[in-house]
Amino acid sequence: MEKIIEIVPNYSEGKNREVMEKIIAPFKGLDGIKLLILEMDASYNRSVVTAIGEAEAVMRGIVESAGLAAELIDMGTHRGEHPRMGALDVLPIIPIKGIDEKECIELSYIIGKEIHEKTGVPVYFYAKSAKRPQCENLPDIRKGEFEGLEEKMKDSFWQPDLGTIPHPTAGAVAVGCRNFLVAYNIDTDSSSRKKVLRIARRVRFSGGGYRYIQAGAAKLEDRNICQVTMNLTDYGKTALYQAFEAVKMEARRYGINVTASEIVGLVPKECLTSSLKYYLGMDEEEELDLNLDETVELAKKFLLFRDFSKQKIIEYYLG
Repeated sequence: MEKIIEIVPNYSEGKNREVMEKIIAPFKGLDGIKLLILEMDASYNRSVVTAIGEAEAVMRGIVESAGLAAELIDMGTHRGEHPRMGALDVLPIIPIKGIDEKECIELSYIIGKEIHEKTGVPVYFYAKSAKRPQCENLPDIRKGEFEGLEEKMKDSFWQPDLGTIPHPTAGAVAVGCRNFLVAYNIDTDSSSRKKVLRIARRVRFSGGGYRYIQAGAAKLEDRNICQVTMNLTDYGKTALYQAFEAVKMEARRYGINVTASEIVGLVPKECLTSSLKYYLGMDEEEELDLNLDETVELAKKFLLFRDFSKQKIIEYYLG
């Protein structure tokens, strides 16, 4: 049986498409791997890539891509809304089919070692691959960002798992096996980052909100609005509708309206249907038999999704 994994590498380049096309070139033309999505955001100055395929092929592709990112991205000149510490900033690895979590963790160690040997970029193993408790949570590793890496790595508590000093232009990377995470952003009609950050703090776990929400604020200069930018780390326990409605509720305090939302990367169909049941007034245990097109249309209606199609739903690729 084939071992199928998904990777969602995040690169610190969201403005120059020519550069990103070079960086993702190793994913194209390789047998056993399919490049699904390249999503670039100029305000974040970040690109999120989604690829799926046979584990060995994906490993070859991402190691080559990491080498190109280290050559082509200079973190010393990088500026953007999203926290970051490296050219290839984070590499999540998700087991999909024919591979279990334990095997995926071992694979992450192999990939991390090969990236470090190829580029000299130090590696932190995070999430389920973390070898130390302080490295389980990505925001903790990334705190201080690229500019703070040199000082941070002087502390033995924050020494990387591979390497000892930051790469001068490519920083550091976090590599790890994790559960399916939903990257979810909610647009507001406010240009006040300060107010939107207050909303984010109220809905995230560290501020007393939902257990499985990590949230912050980002200003999109091209549209002169702010987003609540979130990761839902367990959509089965904190659903999309809970995040969406919580942001709407807290936004009312400031006279701010929610205008749209978006998924970055792929999402399981079940993540969508579990929230659609809420809006349709159904019990969680009830069956909701929708095809992918129907799921997309209802998600657009109730969650105000923009730029969303069935190509964003992981079942579309699995058949």
